[in-house]
Amino acid sequence: MDVKASRVARVVAAVAVVVSLTPLAPASPKLGGLPPSEGGPMAEAQVNPTPVLPVKPYPPTPRLADGTPNLGPTEPNKGYWHLAQFQDYKQVLLRPKEIPYQPWARALAMRRRAEQSKYDPQGYCMPPSGPRLMTTPFPMEIIQLPEQKRIVMIYEGGTHIWRVIYMDGRPHPVGDALNPTWLGHSVGRWEGDTLIVDVVGFNEGSWIDMAGDPHTDRLHLVERYTRKDLYTLRYEATIDDPAAYTEPWTVGFDIVWDDKGEIQEYVCQENSPWMRRLFTEIGEREKVDAR
Repeated sequence: MDVKASRVARVVAAVAVVVSLTPLAPASPKLGGLPPSEGGPMAEAQVNPTPVLPVKPYPPTPRLADGTPNLGPTEPNKGYWHLAQFQDYKQVLLRPKEIPYQPWARALAMRRRAEQSKYDPQGYCMPPSGPRLMTTPFPMEIIQLPEQKRIVMIYEGGTHIWRVIYMDGRPHPVGDALNPTWLGHSVGRWEGDTLIVDVVGFNEGSWIDMAGDPHTDRLHLVERYTRKDLYTLRYEATIDDPAAYTEPWTVGFDIVWDDKGEIQEYVCQENSPWMRRLFTEIGEREKVDAR
């Protein structure tokens, strides 16, 4: 088995194990069925309050020394983007008017909705990917490193993950060199004041949104980040996956800046009843062994 096939097999096996543990993150009637990793019963206290913004008009877009829009903090160690949750991307669909499913993808999406996202991998602390990184309701920060020709995005939620966007003009790997991963391979460029991020190389372990819209490893994502002013980041993502959808479709929404916030530690697995039960059993066994 080659490296690519081996990695795919491990992803499929991991997702199968996670999905089989159905008692881990049952839907929460109290919070509209959110799993723990997205503000469900165990993570309720983790979700940050909406920041209080000043009266408009807001200050203009901050910029780096070279004139590039500053997508991150304007003061040292202060501020983050306050991500809001959109459970179903029909809520933020820009075009076309309906999600253009292939027949099998529509059937799967409708089944997942009927099950109230019971088997959502992110609800079991598996990573989100694609635009769902931007709709997991926890803080995120964008760190621009122009001298290193890359941008790093840090997410408090979504298993506390990070991603790298290469800004050095490199192409995507091709063939077996493009190993499928949860977050894919990202390359970026500036188009005026908008950061364009092109992403390929996804594995099939994640859902596009919490409602259950699927994707395949043919997913090609194009993201657009535009800081319209100090407090507003416009995000748009075009989802192009011909194996799951009949045409590309685009979602978009604004994200609010919290100029006083600081990213905190968040460990999704701590909110897992199954994991806590497992650690309790391990602790009890160790006590017995120590006698």
